[in-house]
Amino acid sequence: MLKGFFHVPKAVNEPVKSYAPNSPERAAVDAAYAAMWNSKIDVPLYIGNQEVRTGDTKTMSAPHDHKHIVGTYHQAQKSHIEDAIATALQAKTAWANMAWEQRAGIFLKAAELLAGPYRAKINAATMIAQSKTIYQAEIDASCELIDFLRFNVQYMTQIYSEQPKSTSDMWNRVEYRPLEGFVYAITPFNFTAIAGNLPTSAALMGNVVVWKPAATQVYSANLLMQIFKEAGLPNGVINMVMGDSGMITETLLASPDFAGVHFTGSTGVFNDIWAKIGTNISKYKTYPRIVGETGGKDFIIAHPSANSKQVSTGIARGAFEYQGQKCSAASRVYVPQSLWPAVKSELEADLKSMKMGSPEDMSNFITAVISETSFDKLARFIDQAKKDADAEVIIGGNYDKSKGYFIEPTVILTTNPKYTTMETELFGPVVTIYVYEDAKWHETLKLVDTTSEYALTGAVFSQDRYAIEEATIALQNAAGNFYINDKPTGAVVGMQPFGGARGSGTNDKAGSMQNLLRWTSARTIKETFVTPVDYRYPFLGE
Repeated sequence: MLKGFFHVPKAVNEPVKSYAPNSPERAAVDAAYAAMWNSKIDVPLYIGNQEVRTGDTKTMSAPHDHKHIVGTYHQAQKSHIEDAIATALQAKTAWANMAWEQRAGIFLKAAELLAGPYRAKINAATMIAQSKTIYQAEIDASCELIDFLRFNVQYMTQIYSEQPKSTSDMWNRVEYRPLEGFVYAITPFNFTAIAGNLPTSAALMGNVVVWKPAATQVYSANLLMQIFKEAGLPNGVINMVMGDSGMITETLLASPDFAGVHFTGSTGVFNDIWAKIGTNISKYKTYPRIVGETGGKDFIIAHPSANSKQVSTGIARGAFEYQGQKCSAASRVYVPQSLWPAVKSELEADLKSMKMGSPEDMSNFITAVISETSFDKLARFIDQAKKDADAEVIIGGNYDKSKGYFIEPTVILTTNPKYTTMETELFGPVVTIYVYEDAKWHETLKLVDTTSEYALTGAVFSQDRYAIEEATIALQNAAGNFYINDKPTGAVVGMQPFGGARGSGTNDKAGSMQNLLRWTSARTIKETFVTPVDYRYPFLGE
């Protein structure tokens, strides 16, 4: 082992490239998109040093052109999941014993590969498979994932440097061990950065991982595995498996060596996982760590003093960037009567100017939702709002899935603050607005706090500092990430650690040192220099 107290490069946030017309980064991503669009890939299971092709395959297509097949991926059977567990455990000893600076070097290299030679490819993959615009792909698949990798390395060193007091006759120290067993990482479709961060944050701290990406994100997940391997990640540290979610979860949670789950997805699925862990608790060698970021029904509340254009822009960006498919997307809005005419007019103008279509055309602000299941669900809620007496579709409301899963940006106006789309997570380009009487600001704050089971993100717009203070206090449990005069999306690693409570998860704050601590098991070591040789204490004297 090398000798020295090593300092890692100071983490800085990756600058977001503009992709302006005629820029070199635009040309690079155009070329990568065209090459990937016109070829097909075959994605195996990654188990140890094996690329396992089971022959049981599913096709992958672009949501904005669902008839266009970009590849296939192989699905695991139970035996493959059992192999993944065994392989991870075989890799554990060497990986856990590897010096921390060697682990750090792997993930710092992965960050640089993403920042440089793979940037256009990972952005293009995210555009194709997840229908993100180039800007949404850039801030996600490139910048946020690069930030996760760099900042997590820095957080690791900060954790290791946290040590207890010692005295001249005793030396106290804390060792931050990896968990005993393997970690199960479950990642969603909507952020390539989350898909990269959930397995790597646990692995960085010396853990081994079985990773199941969402079926609708396998295309870009495959590229991430290739990048990790090129960065030098040893075989078996992160094993990527796809297939029947229920079977995979049942198999992994049944293992005595299951040590934790790192999850981002729906609240219902997370509840089921928690229940299964509880049922199996007597099987495990240790109490598993349960870390999850789940659903959201994120709010914007405007005070009568707010600037209407700031509010309408916050709604337009917060609700409709990436088609509202963000856990943090604004989906319920409270506007005072005095401000509503201006907000409505400005919002109508903004939405009218938004172009919708393939992300390959970089003038499009809106592209497709992720799947037919999502499309059909959103269409049902829109159709119901057109029928209900206490709701009205005032902007948008059209949809078409003949070529891609396109839902027009839609604004529902309701007279019922507990209307279903004010309470239910939709995960699409649909926002519901409730107009309240200016004099009922205080009551409306209580309404915001009690309407939803979730508590992920929220925003207040106001030019009155007393109102901002009141909202900040009244809504302290309603959002884990709270924004003042800004949209409720766009958390940046190292700046706004992300996560919520209530039905939105365990609030373990991805993008912070707090999250990495969850993947350690501390051992305190006390060393005494002059050891007593007599049991008698002074108080026993005659």
